[in-house]
Amino acid sequence: MRKFDSILVANRGEIAVRVMRSAQALGYRTIAVYSEADAQAPHVKIADDAVLIGPAPVGESYLDMERILKAVKDTGAQAGHPGYGFMSENAVFAEACNKAGLVFIGPTVDAINLMGNKAEAKRRMIEADVPCIPGYEGEDQSDDAMIKATGKIGFPLMVKAAAGGGGRGMRLVEKAEDVADALGAARSEALNAFGSDELILERAIIQPRHVEVQILGDVHGSIAHLGERECSVQRYFQKIIEVAPAPGLADDIRAGVIDAAVRLADRVGYSNAGTFEFLVDVSATDNGKPFGEPFAFIETNARLQVEHTVTEAVTGVDIVQAQFRLAEGASIAELGLDSPQVSEPRGYAIQARVCMESIREDGSIHPSNGTLTAYEAPSGPGVRTDGFGYGGYETSMLFDSLLAKVIGHSPSANFADTIARTTRALSEFRIEGVETNIAFLQSILAHEDFVTGSID
Repeated sequence: MRKFDSILVANRGEIAVRVMRSAQALGYRTIAVYSEADAQAPHVKIADDAVLIGPAPVGESYLDMERILKAVKDTGAQAGHPGYGFMSENAVFAEACNKAGLVFIGPTVDAINLMGNKAEAKRRMIEADVPCIPGYEGEDQSDDAMIKATGKIGFPLMVKAAAGGGGRGMRLVEKAEDVADALGAARSEALNAFGSDELILERAIIQPRHVEVQILGDVHGSIAHLGERECSVQRYFQKIIEVAPAPGLADDIRAGVIDAAVRLADRVGYSNAGTFEFLVDVSATDNGKPFGEPFAFIETNARLQVEHTVTEAVTGVDIVQAQFRLAEGASIAELGLDSPQVSEPRGYAIQARVCMESIREDGSIHPSNGTLTAYEAPSGPGVRTDGFGYGGYETSMLFDSLLAKVIGHSPSANFADTIARTTRALSEFRIEGVETNIAFLQSILAHEDFVTGSID
């Protein structure tokens, strides 16, 4: 490992802005890359240096490895942060960065290879005696092999892309006659999204909670955790509201999930930031528990998560700055992350993802775009907004619809206090020129099941 003084952020949008702010606070020189569609984007404006890497399509810019590596060479960047999405879990890109002499701020190539593929990761977890949902993660990807496997798994079941995440390449199948169509659709979607059509099958849990654990590891073999997050509020398999810590989670389940995550990270020699994700079964009866365990491992995200903000709020740890220091070779102990008090949450935090979208009369949801005629983010005690808008900024349909993340935090042990703070922040967020989902987010925060923690 080696020290560095400049960081190229191989991403755009709110995460590029967020990474640069933490980098600049530590005195690093920041370098942005941008496509022709992002010439006036906020991450370009706040960077110390910025390089045009291609035309608007992401395949010719943000996903073009050679163009990004040329920007590294041209600017003399010494380290690179991939953010999330794009090439953040691309082992080929991480290895190319290493060969180019660039410190890749993230886990090792081996860890990305292992954890970036759900099938291989699950095989390793089974070897480690960690509870996993019964399914099929075999190398034979033929329809015949998978259809045959469904006889042992049972229905309902999930078809999942082995690579990537975000709900892409995922299908719920409730009866045998629908398996073939689901396999075809999932393969096509996975190939377009991740460049791989490998699939896995899992027995579907109809009432799960999605609980994940934030892990940090150093290159010396030490592992620390920053507690868990509740990510069960999803739409089309994509997270939309996240909470830390998980409200109402039984203490034994909480301890078990965290122990499993730390044990797995240690077993694979994980370094830098990562998230280990689990499903907690909240079925009312024992015969509703399809895998006979209270929780099961589902996957690891070998990168920074969109929802890392809520963990930062309740622990006081800047995870991105920790990533920088760990990439330079600092130890968990040197960062003060080996103290049990670090992972003890102070109150609750909620993150609400503000997306540019419109809801039509038939209930269908569609991305929205336009020029922001007003963008005034909320502020005040316990309120944080990670966004990338400003008045006059022209948004684009070429990218994800996420515009900003509103984070509300209250040190109170009363979850209702955090809900009230986040709701107030959303009500004060002034966005004009594009339609957003703010009203939808407010309705979720006001829902009785969310307020009482009775979510799945």
